[in-house]
Amino acid sequence: MSEFNNVHSVTEMPEGDDTKRSFHHRMFLEPQEKKRSLKALVVKQAKKTCSCTPAKVKDYVYSFFPVLQWLPKYKLREYLLGDIMSGVIVGVLLVPQSIAYSLLAGQEPIYGLYTSFFASIIYFIFGTSRHISVGIFGVICLMVGQVVDREIQRAGYDLEPATLSDLMDTAEYVNTTVSPVNQTSQELLCDKSCYAITVGATMTFIAGVYQVAMGFFQVGFVSVYLSDSLLSGFVTGASFTILTSQAKYLLGLNIPRSSGVGSLVTTWINIFRNIHKTNICDLITSVLCFLVLIPTKELNEHFKSRLKAPVPVELVVIVAATLASHFGKLRETYGSSIAGHIPTGFLPPRPPDWNLIPNVALDAIPIAIIGFAITVSLSEMFAKKHGYSVKANQEMYAIGFCNIIPSFFHCFTTSAALAKTLVKESTGCRTQMSGMVTSLVILLVLLVIAPLFYSLQKCVLAVITIVNLRGALRKFKDLPKMWHLSRVDTVIWVVTMAASALISTEIGLLVGVCFSMLCVIFRTQRPEAPLLGWVAESETYESLSAYKNLQTKPGIMVFRFEAPLYYINKECFKSTLYKQTGVNPVWVKAAKKKAAKRMLREKEVDSGGNRSSISKDCVTEPLGFHTIVIDCCAVQFLDTAGIRTLKEVCKDYGEINVQVLLAQCNPSVRSSLIRGEFFKEGEDHLLFHSVHQAVDFALGAQDHSGTSAAK
Repeated sequence: MSEFNNVHSVTEMPEGDDTKRSFHHRMFLEPQEKKRSLKALVVKQAKKTCSCTPAKVKDYVYSFFPVLQWLPKYKLREYLLGDIMSGVIVGVLLVPQSIAYSLLAGQEPIYGLYTSFFASIIYFIFGTSRHISVGIFGVICLMVGQVVDREIQRAGYDLEPATLSDLMDTAEYVNTTVSPVNQTSQELLCDKSCYAITVGATMTFIAGVYQVAMGFFQVGFVSVYLSDSLLSGFVTGASFTILTSQAKYLLGLNIPRSSGVGSLVTTWINIFRNIHKTNICDLITSVLCFLVLIPTKELNEHFKSRLKAPVPVELVVIVAATLASHFGKLRETYGSSIAGHIPTGFLPPRPPDWNLIPNVALDAIPIAIIGFAITVSLSEMFAKKHGYSVKANQEMYAIGFCNIIPSFFHCFTTSAALAKTLVKESTGCRTQMSGMVTSLVILLVLLVIAPLFYSLQKCVLAVITIVNLRGALRKFKDLPKMWHLSRVDTVIWVVTMAASALISTEIGLLVGVCFSMLCVIFRTQRPEAPLLGWVAESETYESLSAYKNLQTKPGIMVFRFEAPLYYINKECFKSTLYKQTGVNPVWVKAAKKKAAKRMLREKEVDSGGNRSSISKDCVTEPLGFHTIVIDCCAVQFLDTAGIRTLKEVCKDYGEINVQVLLAQCNPSVRSSLIRGEFFKEGEDHLLFHSVHQAVDFALGAQDHSGTSAAK
């Protein structure tokens, strides 16, 4: 049997002595046979998964460790210089940011350096993107810091950060002999800073497990619910919370960090209540740092096409501020808050605190989703720009391991960061070898330079954090353009931003996702549904409300519904169809029944009355059309309510002698109609593959009925 069968139906119409013939061509498609045996599918997938050949093992290893694919092909002369240059520059920029963002995450500076060091190495092994920079990201640090502060408060520690002079206590162990089995265990003496990194590392471990699980079960589709406008609004809203959390350091205020719902408002209330306690030295230092950092950053961006590398102004500011604080004795003289002792080397590895997992497991979910969504989106963006491909599933594995493995080495959660990725790309990065160079730069700081930052004021770190929020806060300038492009996306951005800033980051993300989904539902609940007109000398039908000079066929109305037809919008479909055609068949039937009853009643009252006049009063006006063609090209699917609605429409219009035809239904809709027994036996020919075909059929049928009536 052939795939296409053309059937020609002929209608003869007398026209004087000649005979005019109208041909209606109807096309049948033979559907593919679908084997839906679940058992066969499971067996096939099991064989595919469980089969083990040397080639398959090799492919699996190479796909799981992408470094094994590209490192042997590394072009030393072509790539090395650019990778070294970009790695050094990113490392120089990353050192002050790692120290600053540690404050945001509620941790001591040394842990930020640990995090950046391990993340770069692990992504070098597992990542598929050549350009993204994985490390500390401000929004993730904020979310981690909020959980850390909550758990510290629950544990009974003071809310204010401990000084780094206590950090060495974290490495102290007391050996305890357990009798009578004579086994030795080590019990950690944990102060506030130690407990803070324990909470952070435990949550990082759980977030990494979530990300690896999402990669294993291939549920990366979750990220599709995080649209660009939603993520942008979330980051901007979180930026306000970050700015608020750092404001107290700019003023040198010693106030508790607020967390939970409404923390932004609460923090500003506490700041203004304690504004009279402002440390003038910290305030002046903050203003001077702003005056240096902001203009230099702007110049870096303005002349980035001419500069081979951005000026590392943050490092310059940190060095200058540390020297000024040390030689000016700002802590001793003015009481400025400083970073304190930053030890060299590495602390012994330690597993997460399994007892804390129930407390932080729920908090780790939004952190994991935001982390992998940003990483995957940045990876795909730069891969597309430079003409290579990345594996989204492998990226989830990579970012998951960037959190699981470092969690044993006193690190907190990481993800890709846009600002550092842009710097990395613009300074000549060709592969992730630049990430290894960045790790070496941070290692140098960890082993040698870190203690030199003892006198660095915390207000300087806060200024660096706030200045790096410029990109997110500039999104307000793009609102007019966004509004012009899509008002719905703009509203989603504003709602997500406001919720993230005024309520909390986690709730703001949830509000943004729910609001985005509601917007999709609302857009399908009341979609566009125009009448269509014929474009002359073609087979095309377009909206009468959108285009001029379209023609209509006599007695035929063509209606297009531009959304799926399901339970939410079924009433909208019917009401819009009735409004556009100007005929509600239910009202017409009711009017006919009412007229018939009135006529019968008048006959009974006055049997000798003028019957013709009564009939004339009771006859309803002609409808003006005999066929409605529903263009279903934009109807992606039907549910049971949608099928029932179409049946009702066809039945109601049929009872007033109006024929309803469906055109351009996709295979899914056609299958739903057949399963839902939409067509009576022998009526499946009323389903057409184009609007033009349906209109031709209606015209031919009407001419044929007119001819029959004349005979």
